[in-house]
Amino acid sequence: MMGAVAEATSSMRRSLFAVALLSFAFLAGCATSPTGRTQFLLVSPEAAIAHSVPAYLSMVEQLSEEPGLLSDPVLADRIAVITGRLVAVAVRQYPHTSAWDWSVALIDDPETVNAWCMAGGRMGVHSGLIEQLDPTDDELAQVLGHELSHAIANHTAEQMSLAIAQTLGVVAIAVAAEDEETADAASAAAELAIALPNSRAAETEADRIGIELAARAGYAPGAAATLWGKMIGLADGRRPPEFLSTHPSPYRRQETLADLARAMRPLLPETPPIAREVQILYAHSLEPSEQTW
Repeated sequence: MMGAVAEATSSMRRSLFAVALLSFAFLAGCATSPTGRTQFLLVSPEAAIAHSVPAYLSMVEQLSEEPGLLSDPVLADRIAVITGRLVAVAVRQYPHTSAWDWSVALIDDPETVNAWCMAGGRMGVHSGLIEQLDPTDDELAQVLGHELSHAIANHTAEQMSLAIAQTLGVVAIAVAAEDEETADAASAAAELAIALPNSRAAETEADRIGIELAARAGYAPGAAATLWGKMIGLADGRRPPEFLSTHPSPYRRQETLADLARAMRPLLPETPPIAREVQILYAHSLEPSEQTW
């Protein structure tokens, strides 16, 4: 992920230990994901959203100053329609997401083939995803559907919980040993955990939820497999794109997505849903006085 994103997440990392102390004031418990998977969370989904907000706002503020936001109103309109239809379905299927501040930042970063979604529905699309893959609307819907599924399934809370668990473990050892170097390693452990890709279980879950959301939004489910074919082709003979490097087993995954597509075709609606309003952040999209990110 580009430097602005990494710097934005640093504010979240700095508050991890404080969140940890608050988390352990309560009993750590298990939650159940939308697919029925058991999740062990030290951080509630609500806390994950709350701590994602300042990270996202800081990132967008930095991008708007560099400038690092893409200036492409045509792409902005395209993303608004695709994301809006996906969000309309997400809100219908998962009503708690209706209160989220859904938005997409278009990041001017042609070298990075990536997209992401923080807790609470704040998303980012790097221009390299568009320029290097030239995705159809159906393929782009699969990427965006997959990413917003990470938020729906509380995967940010899971990653933060992992970071907190590692941080607390290292800090406890440091306190016992009175080892300053070990204490310094606490922040490194949290940074490593935040940087880790989602687990295979989380990725499989996001695939399943995302392809269903896209199908219900009127986008061809078979595009998930063709999109991954483009990813694999782009990776041949060169460094894998960011999106591919954080999503394990690309060849087997393509086969799995093709199988899922066959099961999802009956969900395609006769008429696509009306797109829900989603804020698209791109260069010159807002006047300074209108910036309410």
